[in-house]
Amino acid sequence: MRRALPLSRIKSSLTSDWSLDAAEVENRRIQYGSNDIIETPVNRWLELMLNTVKDPMIWFLIITSILFTILKNYNQAIILFLATIPLIGMDAFLHWRTQVSTRSLSDRLATSAIIIRNGVENTIPVYEIVPGDLAVIATGEPFPADGIIVAGNNLQADEATLTGESFPAQKQTLNNLSTTTQEPIIDSIHWGFAGTRLLTGRALMRVVYTGQETIYGEIVTSALQSSESRTPLQKAIAKLIFILIIAANIICIMLAAVRYLQGFGIIDAMLSAAILAVAALPDEFPIVFTFFLGVGVYRLARKKALVKRAVSVENIGRVTCICSDKTGTITEGQFQLIDYYPAANFDKENLLLLAISASRNESGDPLDKAIFDEIEKFQMKSFPYIATFPFTEARKRETNIVQLNSSQVLIATKGAPETILALCEYSEVDKEIWLNQISQLASSGYKVIACAQIIMDKSVYDIEPQKGYQFVGLLAFADPPRDGVAEAVKLCRDSGIHVLMITGDHPETAAAIAREIGLGEKEPKIILGESIKEHLQNNNDFFRGVDVIARAIPSQKLDVVKSLQSANEIVAVTGDGVNDVPALKAADIGIAMGERGTQSAREAADIILLDDNFDSIVNAIAEGRQLFKNLQLSFKYLLMIHIPFILSAAVIPLLGYPLLYYPIDIVLIELFIHPTCLLVFQDLPASKTLATTKRMTKIQFFPFSDWMNIIVTSMFTTGLVLFSFIFVLRYSQNVEHARALALAALGFTSAMLTAALSNLRTWVARIITVSTITVTILLIQIPICAEFLYLRPLH
Repeated sequence: MRRALPLSRIKSSLTSDWSLDAAEVENRRIQYGSNDIIETPVNRWLELMLNTVKDPMIWFLIITSILFTILKNYNQAIILFLATIPLIGMDAFLHWRTQVSTRSLSDRLATSAIIIRNGVENTIPVYEIVPGDLAVIATGEPFPADGIIVAGNNLQADEATLTGESFPAQKQTLNNLSTTTQEPIIDSIHWGFAGTRLLTGRALMRVVYTGQETIYGEIVTSALQSSESRTPLQKAIAKLIFILIIAANIICIMLAAVRYLQGFGIIDAMLSAAILAVAALPDEFPIVFTFFLGVGVYRLARKKALVKRAVSVENIGRVTCICSDKTGTITEGQFQLIDYYPAANFDKENLLLLAISASRNESGDPLDKAIFDEIEKFQMKSFPYIATFPFTEARKRETNIVQLNSSQVLIATKGAPETILALCEYSEVDKEIWLNQISQLASSGYKVIACAQIIMDKSVYDIEPQKGYQFVGLLAFADPPRDGVAEAVKLCRDSGIHVLMITGDHPETAAAIAREIGLGEKEPKIILGESIKEHLQNNNDFFRGVDVIARAIPSQKLDVVKSLQSANEIVAVTGDGVNDVPALKAADIGIAMGERGTQSAREAADIILLDDNFDSIVNAIAEGRQLFKNLQLSFKYLLMIHIPFILSAAVIPLLGYPLLYYPIDIVLIELFIHPTCLLVFQDLPASKTLATTKRMTKIQFFPFSDWMNIIVTSMFTTGLVLFSFIFVLRYSQNVEHARALALAALGFTSAMLTAALSNLRTWVARIITVSTITVTILLIQIPICAEFLYLRPLH
């Protein structure tokens, strides 16, 4: 949050005595542009429509539907056309969600501001502000741009949108300006930032950065530039479908030409090609893919993971690295007061009473909540407040002045041990003892705060003393790991998934939690957030060996994510604040916290974790991997049954025999195929363990061994169908009899493939297998059904 200050933009002056005139404003607007942090499209609906129709899968379904219409197969045409409707809806929703995400980011920005120009205060639209303007910020108002605070007292700002910290940030005026460089580096305590607001006081701010040069603008720009490209699985399926379509077209043209040259006439040639086209067009593949994604969304919802982008169900199964927050995700996120360490002459009750006096029940601070939870145990009552000096990151303590009795006031303070100890008077020996105690508690994973007091004989006292406190003792808080996290981390480690914990905590505290949940092989490797850029300059693969990044701020997540992706990792990242949006968008899977996440984080993420639990992330990965396996089995079945279907439909006419299938026979075969590929494999249960995943830049839908399995099985089935038809035709000279045996061979093969690929693990698989055999027998052996299908019952 420290930024360079270009002196030319403020005329090398920190005074509030000068302001821009109209000519200077116009020159600066030409030079720096408008203060448009988020650009709004002229026509949102037109942009939504154009983005939606870019999906090639939609056009594939529409073109395929048109082909079926030309072939007068209206049933298939209608089915495929209807299949485009949910796909269009899903794409439109995705792009609409992106627009909503952008609007939610803009909701945190000011729309107007009070600006002093030519010495006069005016309220103007925020986009008209230029660098050099003098802005007046009242209590509760947002900062309209990034600038240097040049006047104001007792200033505190809410910067949670940028830093993720819930505590107010103290602000001070910048009084001295170094002129040794044209762009001195100024600490964040002197800056006001767009997207944040002033909590206390009234400030004058000299605007320095506007538009996309602001920190908030950089976050938004980074988030919107992250494209949501098609997943590797989508690309692999599209490539498979393209190959099948090309092969089908070639075979159809070849069949029509051969039938015509064989003397069967133009009508027979066209009919043969049309029937083969109906059989060959791979309409099941996109339908199955869409259906499986929908099933995956439902199954992940049962695992407390709400999917906002359906293809994320597939993508999460390929994750090789998880970048996770600690508080609230790996740990409970709710502090418990574990132990008391009172100083000499004090006991546990004295220490707790002082801690209560230094806390506020309505502050929202989890430490305050944990302290007030202890009141009922000791049946204590708090004293009436006279004055409060709230916690800030700069002060690192909170002080309350309470009325102890009619003649005395208690000044109670609590906060970071180092800060409180510096306010107290004690010997060096005592100081060393307490510092050792603090270090031991922190290394054990506890959050430690210190408490001190001053008792004064005054009825009213409203000034916070800066020294002379009496040290009262330490409080140790624990934020324990969630149940199941250690097991989930072990599951990730065994399956080759790297877990990287990113936290703002002290390194010793983070190390204790990491050891407790089993991060790292033996001892977790920990680095500090401030060293991230240095490591990135030396080695992009560095973070593969890191287990914990401590003292990190959320804005550093993006650099970590990009580094891991450059090392061919598939990265899932958790986040809950606006400052997490770029990392959530850049990650392969962005996971927002449902319980404590901001709207912007939830909108930018692919998945929302309903219980904020790390264990749910691992469960979602297991479901994603099982979905991919189930989809592979379904596509295996489709290829193993489709290839013999297509080849037999083409080879029989090419050899000069009568047509093997009529359109009604194709409908019969589709009755086997559709319920099998859609219902049998999607319901196969997830494994209790995660299979080891490989890190690769591109995905192969089937490995070489599976392709060989598909080819061998398909060729065997094709040979079986061809032999059945040709043998019976030569034996009985009856086409209907021969066709019946060929269809029986194909039907029984479908049942056997279903049983073999599913292992009959579910009732659906068993029912479909038995039903396929039963229906095949009944349709062929019942004379009236056989006649309708141009078949003859088998003897």
